[in-house]
Amino acid sequence: MRPPDLESLLRDGKPRGAGDVDAIDGVAARALGRASGASHSEGNAVRLLLDARENFPAWLDAIRRAERVILFESYIVDDDEVGREFVRSLRERARDGVRVYVLYDWLGSLRSDDLWPSLRAAGVEVAAFNPFELSSPLGWIARDHRKMIAVDGRVGFVSGLCVSAKWIGNPAGKLEAWRDTGIEIRGPAVADLEAAFDEAWVASGHAPLPPEVRTPVERIARAGDTRVRVIAGEPNSADMFRLDLLIAGIARERLWLTDAYFVGTAPYVEALRSAARDGVDVRLLVPGASDIPAVSVLSRAGYRPLLEAGVRVFEWNGTMLHAKTAVADTHWSRVGSTNLNLASFLGNYELDVAIEDGSFAKTMASQFEADLERATEIVLTARNRVRRAEGHGNAAEHARRATSGSAGRAAAGAVSVGSALGAALTNRRALGPAESGLLVKMAGAALLTAVVGVLWPAVVAWPAAALAAWIGLSWLGKAWTLRRDHEVPNRAQAEADADASDAGSRPAPRRHETGHPRSTGAEDGKNPGQSL
Repeated sequence: MRPPDLESLLRDGKPRGAGDVDAIDGVAARALGRASGASHSEGNAVRLLLDARENFPAWLDAIRRAERVILFESYIVDDDEVGREFVRSLRERARDGVRVYVLYDWLGSLRSDDLWPSLRAAGVEVAAFNPFELSSPLGWIARDHRKMIAVDGRVGFVSGLCVSAKWIGNPAGKLEAWRDTGIEIRGPAVADLEAAFDEAWVASGHAPLPPEVRTPVERIARAGDTRVRVIAGEPNSADMFRLDLLIAGIARERLWLTDAYFVGTAPYVEALRSAARDGVDVRLLVPGASDIPAVSVLSRAGYRPLLEAGVRVFEWNGTMLHAKTAVADTHWSRVGSTNLNLASFLGNYELDVAIEDGSFAKTMASQFEADLERATEIVLTARNRVRRAEGHGNAAEHARRATSGSAGRAAAGAVSVGSALGAALTNRRALGPAESGLLVKMAGAALLTAVVGVLWPAVVAWPAAALAAWIGLSWLGKAWTLRRDHEVPNRAQAEADADASDAGSRPAPRRHETGHPRSTGAEDGKNPGQSL
């Protein structure tokens, strides 16, 4: 009996050779829910939006039509013509009485401080996510990499696009618009977008959104027949990583991936290899050039095991490919902010939407095939070397490459460099020829450091001592804060007990600050084990 495929597991209808469809559908929903940490939402309408030409106008139109509340979250809001246009629109709505909340990433929007005073003056609630603090030397690594907008509980947007003129390009400088993907959502899933924003808002150090700001899901009418999951990734949760592994294991016919900053992790690379060896059409579309050379080198090094297993790899020929999407078989797809690297999987706040709908998957597949028309396939030569296939793509028609970097890409590069160096030291995996150049550079840096340390010890010792002192002081500060926060409630409780004793009454039992123990699992808002 032929096992049911991904579409059969997700759609309503009896799969060929399967038994009880309700039981199968329930098992699939439960597995996807547990892997992603997200319940599904029914009754939605989802529209695909390509590049800045479709995303930015749709966003601005929704903002200008807002009547009650706007929740706006972006990793980058640049101080350029695009960023200033969005700021003007948000400011105008706030002055008309709309409640506007803006959450931006401190590192991603580092050079945009001049944008925020006018918003605050208009009554907009503005928050910077995770600004640098001396008390946390490495605390800046976790970033809010999400890109979303929710308006009035009526419409929401999730994408890979940031608010920047980089996405519209510069024809005079032969810089094309960046290739990126977003979606518009209408229906009950907009409440899930609001919940995700609320979580990130609290994580930025603010109180939860007032109850009147959030839209109760029962007040949001059905807008279509599409099932979606809003996957709000947090540091160390690996929600999207677990879901991607599950989809790679379920897919039977195809798994087509587009990613801006691919740096393969061993478990995910092996999942793709296993799928390809099992006959699945696995394809990976990535940028043709990196603005961080180390990432480009390491991405090429990661191609070999994929190509050997039958995975087809393509490099984009335009200025910049920034989309993060996937389509599996004929029924499942996702769009969002998560890149296929450890920085996104484990280090950042990310936001993705998984769409379980055959019509939308068909649209996504068609767009993927259209993108391949502007890409060059990577192949293995007879001598087992990785190179671009001949006769694919016209170099004369290629636009200039993007030259601006990002902290997310730098973090992914740092993780990958560490992976290569660790493998060279421990022999835990085989290194590819493409990594030899990186090892030569890192070996040169290590030897240079050793020479400097021998000839001028203070040059190495003083920075190392300063860093150690900084880390030690930050740890002492955190320890003091923890002790103080623990002692103050205890002192207050002791005084209350003493007062109660003096009054001849029995002391009240100690309780958690909220009056009940902290909830876990499904009660914590994730509902990973809920029967779907």
